[in-house]
Amino acid sequence: MVGENMIHIGIIGGTGVYDPNILENVQQDEVLTPYGSVSYKVGDFAGKSIAFIPRHGSKHSIAPHLINYQANIWAMKKIGVKIILATAAVGSLNLDMKLGDFVLIDQFIDFTKNRKSTFYEGGKRKVVHVDLTTPYCSALRKKILAVAQENGIVVHNYGTYVCTEGPRFETPAEIRMFAKFGGHLVGMTNVPEVVLAREAEMCYATIAMVTNYAAGISSQPLTYGEVFHVMNANTEKLKKVLMNTIKCIDFEADCSCQQALKEYGGFKL
Repeated sequence: MVGENMIHIGIIGGTGVYDPNILENVQQDEVLTPYGSVSYKVGDFAGKSIAFIPRHGSKHSIAPHLINYQANIWAMKKIGVKIILATAAVGSLNLDMKLGDFVLIDQFIDFTKNRKSTFYEGGKRKVVHVDLTTPYCSALRKKILAVAQENGIVVHNYGTYVCTEGPRFETPAEIRMFAKFGGHLVGMTNVPEVVLAREAEMCYATIAMVTNYAAGISSQPLTYGEVFHVMNANTEKLKKVLMNTIKCIDFEADCSCQQALKEYGGFKL
């Protein structure tokens, strides 16, 4: 039952991933953070308690630039989560990354403009400069890769994610620029989520699903319906990867992600 196990694993569901019923004994809960209250669901799977937060809200009512990233990550940390599996719908700048393919992002480029991207803004919490040479947990990415390959699911083990402010789609001129900068994928939500997770000393990895080709890559205009069509067609595969990865996770294993602020005395709630 929920409550008998500590909650060490969290899922942050992106576009199309709102259903926590992949878990058993699901309950609603709420936690207060310095950035506001966060509602989340918690349930059981494979003998583990899992926290679930739909990034855009249960009805996709929160725009990318208005998501309370600080509150979400703080809440996960406060309830005991050590490992976060995130999902994201992305546009592809690379024709090798096709519709429905999964991508294990390993780098990002930040083109957001107005977001709070740190827990450390001076004052009582001082200033911290977190290392992001390897922004996404290597050990977690390896587990996800192995699971996807074992299940015959197409997955790319690299990808530079360009994060834009949204909520509009990008122009073809912007996409050409992002490609020249080395971007493979474009989305609106992974930053600052990945940065905050590292500051909070949590293992974090994103399973990105290609739901559309970016503007100018495809000859067709972009539509939101296209994103949902591809997402819905591949949601079961995504759930399979998530749940089989959870089975493989050893949350007691040591990881450098969980010591990211060691020189600063560690992350303090």
